[in-house]
Amino acid sequence: MSGPSLVPSPAQKRVLTVAPMPPEKLAYALARYSRSPDSIRDSVEWVRSHDSAKFLESFYFQYGHASIADLGHVTVCFEGVSELAATEIEDEQLWDGQARSSRYQDFSKSGVIVPPELTANESAVYRGAADRLLDAYREIQQRAFDYLQERLPKPEEMKPDAYRRNLAARAFDVARYLLPFGVPTGVGQVTSIRTLEKQIARLKASEFQELREIGKELSRACAAPANCAWGDEGGGAEAVAPTLARHAEADEYATRLRADLSEWASDQLPPNAGVQAQAVDLLQPGDHVADVCATLLYTVTDRPYRELYELACAWGQGKRQEILNVALGRRSRRDELPRHFRSAPYVFDFLMDIGAYRDFHRHRRCQQFRQQYTNKLGYERPAMLADCGAGKLFDDALDAADRAIQRLPQPAAQYLLPLGARSRFLFKMDFAELEYIARLRSGVKGHFSYRKVAWEMKQALERVDPVLGGLVEATPPWVEDPLKR
Repeated sequence: MSGPSLVPSPAQKRVLTVAPMPPEKLAYALARYSRSPDSIRDSVEWVRSHDSAKFLESFYFQYGHASIADLGHVTVCFEGVSELAATEIEDEQLWDGQARSSRYQDFSKSGVIVPPELTANESAVYRGAADRLLDAYREIQQRAFDYLQERLPKPEEMKPDAYRRNLAARAFDVARYLLPFGVPTGVGQVTSIRTLEKQIARLKASEFQELREIGKELSRACAAPANCAWGDEGGGAEAVAPTLARHAEADEYATRLRADLSEWASDQLPPNAGVQAQAVDLLQPGDHVADVCATLLYTVTDRPYRELYELACAWGQGKRQEILNVALGRRSRRDELPRHFRSAPYVFDFLMDIGAYRDFHRHRRCQQFRQQYTNKLGYERPAMLADCGAGKLFDDALDAADRAIQRLPQPAAQYLLPLGARSRFLFKMDFAELEYIARLRSGVKGHFSYRKVAWEMKQALERVDPVLGGLVEATPPWVEDPLKR
């Protein structure tokens, strides 16, 4: 006797699409679907007459079935936030979205976001220096455009509009070095409820007041109906994610972790040896515990990763255990293990400008860490400045910004940092991601700053592993095609 056929009849559909639903109701429907033999049609109908909030309260927040929150997605746009805030908003590994590009838009008339923690006098100092940066940005963009137009005549086959767009983009590549980190921008994101909860908790615990306020506003937005509706079916009077809004609180563990590690580093680390690491420094840490210790300290010091790793390698078990206890001592049952504990075969310590970091920051398969944004490590200086006669204009604007930064308190002073300011960023990755970044970011369409970094990644790998390094097909930065986008 044969068993029942598993082949569906022609009338049966194996692929069913589901129309847009409120995120929490969609999560409920899909969670129920995975827990019953019913069709998705039946699960959707079930949700119509049952309370999704009660379900999430029980299974997600009370019992910790976190995967349920991955089933509902929320679209959120952040408008009129600073470039600094946008960078922090995007600092999620499981995140999809885009921000406005400084390579294709003119930011000269946008003004700046004033950090809310500044006093009236400090705000005046900040605005004065920021306005000077934006004035220089506007002038340098025009000079760079005129220089490129003279140097690169329009090919006959290229349309005039495309030609001007390409030249303008290349001119913005030079001028963007002067954009202050406080320039306003916008970010659009699509994230799961689980990622959104983590994002809200992280933003509410930020050292920057603007981000703490954004975190609170994000909670309120989730508790309210959507601002933008699509047709008769979109938005409506239903709240976006009301259950999430009730539970997303500030990540107090992250705040305490930062403070405790800073205190330990100040008390226990030897005087700064002034180690000068390369701009692209590659390590293959063989000691996993030393790697964790070095990564924990990297984010609260201004020292290169190589120096911290070598220090940790020389420590005995007692001192290593001490810093691990500092990192985990206040961790509650609900707190995830800090990402500092994740390892990868390749660790890159980058000294690069903030603008290049904004582009590298998109590579979310890496484990990424940063030190405090700073002007103490100097600035990148585009070679084209001399060609278009804008060198003194550039230097004078940076000098004025440096003087103003000295008069402003931290962390608000970081809003005045131009995107050309060098800072330290740690990226951990496997070979597949290394190959992808070096190949993609070294291409002729890219910004010359991160093209150089991507090329040096390949060079660094070839020094430690010639076989794998030879497999990376990166484009040398001296190979150019300025009219290609």
